Amino acid sequence: MRNKRLLLARLLSWALWGLAALAGLSVLAAGGGYLWLRGSLPETQGTVSAAGLTAPAEILRDDEGMVTIRADNETDAAFALGFAHAQDRLWQMDFTRRGGAGRVAEVVGARALPFDRFMRTLGLYRTAEANLVGLPDQTRAVVDAYTAGVNTVISQRQGPLPLEFQILRYEPEPWRPADSLVWGRLMALQLSGNWHDEILRARLAKRLTAAQIGFLWPAYPQDAPTTIEDRTDAAGGISLERLAGLLPWDLAPKDASNAWVLDGARTKSGAPILANDPHLALGAPGYWYLARIETPKRTLSGATAPGLPFMMLGQNGRVAWGFTTAHSDTQDLFIERTLKNDPSRYETPDGPREFVTRQEIILVKDQAPETWTVRETRHGPVLSDALQDQVNDDGTVLALAWPALRADDRTAAAFHGMNRARDTGEFLTALQDFHSPHQNIVFADTRGRIGFAAPGRVPIRENGDGRRPVPGWSGDYDWRGEISFADLPQASDPAAGSFISANNKIVPESYRYLLTADWQAPYRAQRIDTLLNGTAKTGWTIEGTMAAQLDIASPAAHALLPLLLSTPVTSKRGAEALAILRAWDGRMERDAAAPLILYAWAGSLTRRLMADEIGPAFDKFRKPKLALLTAILRDAPVWCDDVNSDTVETCPAQAAAALETALAELDRRFGRPLDQLRWGEAHRARFAHPILDQVPLADMLFGYGIETSGGTYTLNRGAAAYGTDPERRFENIHGPGYRAIYDLGDPNNSRFMIATGQSGNPLSPWYGNLAERWRDGQYLKLVGPKTGTTRRLRLTPR
Repeated sequence: MRNKRLLLARLLSWALWGLAALAGLSVLAAGGGYLWLRGSLPETQGTVSAAGLTAPAEILRDDEGMVTIRADNETDAAFALGFAHAQDRLWQMDFTRRGGAGRVAEVVGARALPFDRFMRTLGLYRTAEANLVGLPDQTRAVVDAYTAGVNTVISQRQGPLPLEFQILRYEPEPWRPADSLVWGRLMALQLSGNWHDEILRARLAKRLTAAQIGFLWPAYPQDAPTTIEDRTDAAGGISLERLAGLLPWDLAPKDASNAWVLDGARTKSGAPILANDPHLALGAPGYWYLARIETPKRTLSGATAPGLPFMMLGQNGRVAWGFTTAHSDTQDLFIERTLKNDPSRYETPDGPREFVTRQEIILVKDQAPETWTVRETRHGPVLSDALQDQVNDDGTVLALAWPALRADDRTAAAFHGMNRARDTGEFLTALQDFHSPHQNIVFADTRGRIGFAAPGRVPIRENGDGRRPVPGWSGDYDWRGEISFADLPQASDPAAGSFISANNKIVPESYRYLLTADWQAPYRAQRIDTLLNGTAKTGWTIEGTMAAQLDIASPAAHALLPLLLSTPVTSKRGAEALAILRAWDGRMERDAAAPLILYAWAGSLTRRLMADEIGPAFDKFRKPKLALLTAILRDAPVWCDDVNSDTVETCPAQAAAALETALAELDRRFGRPLDQLRWGEAHRARFAHPILDQVPLADMLFGYGIETSGGTYTLNRGAAAYGTDPERRFENIHGPGYRAIYDLGDPNNSRFMIATGQSGNPLSPWYGNLAERWRDGQYLKLVGPKTGTTRRLRLTPR
């Protein structure tokens, strides 16, 4: 027996030693893998010999990863920028071009096929290739030099590729010039959302009256700011819901951005100040890459976009500029009717026509390629084909008309001209080539002039207002041209000394053309107007402008609260919630309880008031719109009645019941007294990576998020999510990934910040290193690296 116990002890000991050894080997393997992957980080010092340069150039990085490029000419500067982008963001660049080309399934498999079919149907990459042909020689030279810089990194790398390539098991192809231009087509897609609204209205038409649908898109208030002052049937059997869902959230249409400019009469320095913070989906890596680019002719500083050779948002030492989305209606869905006896043709006012067709071969990881047939009509690509419904039950298909698909788009040339402009006059000239997407641009120069323009191709419709899909066979709704550049909204040096652009209405009622039938709610524009034209109309400084950009007062909450505070509550917790809201100042502070209570209540109330009428399309209205709730409670109590019940529900009763539901949900989720709730605990900006976030452990190792202030309607915007997962509600998913304030009196005093970091490599110290500083309202200057902290990489011609 004793020998058996000894033997058992020895076996157990050996087993424990074996497990310990295995664990040790796993740690060593993990450590070795980590050390190996660190080889994917870029060389930031030394010398690299490269073909494509005409003279030596330098890439300098400071301790924050901020890049300064020094070159003798703009093509060598573009080469160096392409080199730096590829060093820090190669996988992001590759995945973006794959998205634009409809080639995602090649590396992730069949789950990306619906997306790839849709992108091949749109033909964005074909458009980018066509746009490339029409570029001026000087612009093409810049694009080609950038391409050479990217390809130098791809071809001359010594270490392993970044982690994402390892996970997906593929290598990047050489960069092509069209890869740069497709970025602009993808951005145009994201910033042109009318086709989504047309589909939503068509879905709602099956349940709601025209008056009800009109109420859901309220008219623009008559007293709200404008940027420039005064001087048919739904598509048959097509699955509209499926069609609207083909785009992933990151590329689906979204709204918001802020920009304003003050002339020298309103600033302390006597020189213009321009502020801009474009709002896009928050994620990692972010959209923007900060850079300072020095050549003998100019110094550019601001936000570049990995994949593009131009300064997208910034200044060039003489002119500064900023963007917001115009939210004009530049897209129409046409219902095309095929011939009953010949589905290869469709009806037109001039008789039947053949569809223009092409074959697309979609490669799919781990399975056979798919051959995809794309059809086009005289209006544009047949989007409904992306659903694999070549002909619907009623013989109709949906085609998209959109100027951004035109082969002669010269927006890349416009950016090149903007980067080179020496004053506002030359800047305006460059904007004549800005074709898509339709944007609001504020600008200023060092001579003291300020301006606003909204360049882009905007259609002139024969009939209709662009709100619904329309028959394509009659010609009654065809476009009869585009608004000329001279007739597009633009102005300079106004008497007020300022321009404000926050996705608000940009033209007075007297403007002769239809830009859109639906303008965004003016809350942010009203708040900017209050700050700029209140007690402090003059004497503005960079620091004061920073404070305005970070403002978290919510005008929408201020408008809604009085209507909610009269709610008759019967529970102790309900009374406590009202007391907290009554004492609240309307600021969306991350440490405050009131914003969380308000948004939870608004979400619950939205469901009670609207889900019964809207039905299956309620998923598009699930996220509470405070402006819409205000309008219902103030002007349209008919929405408070539940159409599915036999009784007549009142707004106060619905608000009381919604409050109790919201408080129960908050108690289940957070489990603490109401006064101990914190908005920031729910309103976290979660910088999710599109691949690593889906890999077990990788999301824990490399994912990051921070508590944030702000809300959907604040200047410091943080759009609150409200999906089906209650644990993720109120996350900050959309906001100012880039902030900039430009000092036209001293460009080196301008301030910048991005939401994440310069690097897209999760192993880099510059991956996410700026997130907390961005959240806390800090800024950087792009003045070049300080002596002694510089990492200098010298590029020399081979």
